[in-house]
Order: sequence, then C-alpha cells, then structure tokens
Amino acid sequence: MLVSNALIGLREGLEAALVVVILIAFLVKTERTWALKWVWTGVAVAIALSVALGALLTFGTRQLTFEAQELIGGTASILAVAFVTVMVFWMKSAARSISGELKGRLDRAIELGPIAIATVGFLGVGREGLETAIFFYATTQAAGAGSWAPMLGWVIGLGAAVVLGVLIYRGALKINLAVFFKVTGVFLVIVAAGILAYGIHDLQEAAVLPGLNNLAFDVSHVIDPSSWYAALLKGIFNFTPATTWLQAIAWTTYIAIVLPLFLKPAAPAAPAREAAPASTATA
Repeated sequence: MLVSNALIGLREGLEAALVVVILIAFLVKTERTWALKWVWTGVAVAIALSVALGALLTFGTRQLTFEAQELIGGTASILAVAFVTVMVFWMKSAARSISGELKGRLDRAIELGPIAIATVGFLGVGREGLETAIFFYATTQAAGAGSWAPMLGWVIGLGAAVVLGVLIYRGALKINLAVFFKVTGVFLVIVAAGILAYGIHDLQEAAVLPGLNNLAFDVSHVIDPSSWYAALLKGIFNFTPATTWLQAIAWTTYIAIVLPLFLKPAAPAAPAREAAPASTATA
C-alpha cells in the first residue's frame, strides 16, 4: 500500500496545495496581505477536522463487532470511490478555470469580512481533506491491521505535495498540471476500482451483500497470498487471489465505464456565432 497511498496522497495534497498557493498569491499581488491570517485560519481548521475524521474512522471503530466494522469499512470504501470519481472528473473539467473561480470568491469574501475569508480557505481545502480522510480509512482497512505502509505512504505523498506547493509558489518549479492530473487520474481510477471491489467484499462479510463463497476465480495456488508480489498487487491494485463474482463484476464494470469516459477528449468550445448583418432600409 506504500506506493499507491503515496501517489494518492501526492495527488490529493497537491490539489489542496494549489488552492492555497492561488489564494496566497492573489492576496500578495493585490497587496492585501492582512487577509493572509484568515486564509490560514480556514486552512488550519479544515486540516484539523480532516485529521479528526480520519482518526475517528480509523480508531473509533475498533471496539465494534466484526460485522459492524466490515459494514462501516465497506460503506467508507464505496463512499471513497464515489468521492474520487467525482474528483477526477471535476478536476479534468475545472482545472483551467479553478484559479479564476477561487480569486473571484476570495475577492467577494474580502468585502464581507474575516469570517468569509476564512470560509473560502476552509472550503478550498476542506473538500480535499474530507476525501483524504475517507480514502485514508478505506486504504488502511484494505491493508489490514498492524500495517504501517498506508500511513507511511500518505506521509510521503502529502509531504511531497507540500514541498511542490512551496516550489510552485516561489516560481522554482513548473508542472504541466494537465498531464499530471491526467496520468494520476488514470491511476486513481484503477485504484478506486480495487477499493470498490474490497468494499463489496467487506459488505459481503457483513452479510449485507450475498455471494461471499461464490468465487469468480481463485489463483491462490499460483499467487501465494503471503508472497511479496501478492502484497505488491494488493497494495497497488487491491488485487486478491480469491475474488468473488460480485467483486469481479463491480471491478470490471467500473473500469469499463469510468476509464473510457475519463480518457475521452473534452469537446472543443463552440465558436462564437457571428451577428447577422443588419437589414438595409429601403426608400
């Protein structure tokens, strides 16, 4: 889970870092640095709530019964898949206009006062934080108890995102964001499909969904579940040697629908229609 979580953390963290960079750069360039502390206040509250939610989901469910844990884990996994699906498509369509939208919101918030400014910072980072918290819980559940790989992966990814954000703000680094979000978007779709399959397995173990013992395939005799390559496949793609029919159908359907839609080129903007020439008055 180290590699996949590091890349997910990098993607989520860089999106949040870009929001902060845009807001700070706008305030500095417009010589309204007095509002920086309110932006940082909103960002800090968003981070604190995200960490609290992740901790609550991760540690607050350990005293529950096995079925209850599996039910919460499966639900969180499916919710994480929904979040990441919406996020990759939203970033694909809004990447070009996000800067202007954020600046416009902040400009209007400055007129309303400190609370409105802090709210812009909170909402800009809070959405990514909520996704990260739920994604973190889903991936730690998939890794199993006692594994520190997801935590380490998230720390590496989020730390790298912070460094990249600082470098971008200082002008020391330029990234082709369109290519970055497209490549990481493809990877996230594949990871999300694995998390969807894992979440369905959790719901099957919680007796919410049927078919726990109806296997589509079992390659445990070929891929030893305790081997390093099995751990690698599970860590990156959430692949399990024994997969139920419901898991296999969900994984295949998700990839078959979401990946082509994500890779589909955006429709070109329609050219502006020329105004019809005014009719000539006749004597």
